[in-house]
Amino acid sequence: MERTAIYSLWQGPFAKAKFAPILTEVNLNSVRNVLDVGCGPGTNTALFSGTDYLGVDINPRYIESAKTKFKRDFLVADVTTYEDVPEEKFDFILLNSFLHHVDDASTNAILARMHLWLSADGHIHILELVYPPKASVSQFLAKADRGKFPRPLDHWRSLFERHLKIERFEPYPLKAFGVTLWNMVYCKGIPR
Repeated sequence: MERTAIYSLWQGPFAKAKFAPILTEVNLNSVRNVLDVGCGPGTNTALFSGTDYLGVDINPRYIESAKTKFKRDFLVADVTTYEDVPEEKFDFILLNSFLHHVDDASTNAILARMHLWLSADGHIHILELVYPPKASVSQFLAKADRGKFPRPLDHWRSLFERHLKIERFEPYPLKAFGVTLWNMVYCKGIPR
């Protein structure tokens, strides 16, 4: 999964379904500028073709691939410590399937700094892998995921509520052939 092509093949079939809750909540044509935190190889970049966009990821290979493919702004950075505050803040901050790759301390550090980058009228949008409580295909896949910190739904809610005034918190399944492969949660909020 560290290789861009493998990552893209694995994520490709599910990218649209994973993003569906955001598309029902937000008219992307009204978004002015996007900060895509943990953007990987630019998986979501095409959704924001009509707006200013900055993708940030710690993996230099992902960033080089994204720059070449999309000709947009991308930055290699560790968002647990990155502190550069832009002149123009972002009205749409996206964290898509990123936080289950970092522990609670790092998740708290990341969520605590979102206010530095968010505009006064902006929102933070989080899509995350949920660890199911019962043995199932989705629990097996959550355990097998490269991210070592999938959390149960109530744990996600607790982490998000610590830093955000939550406007929407919606669990949803990602399915194939009628079987739930992954359980996800969509959270929309603003910093406390």
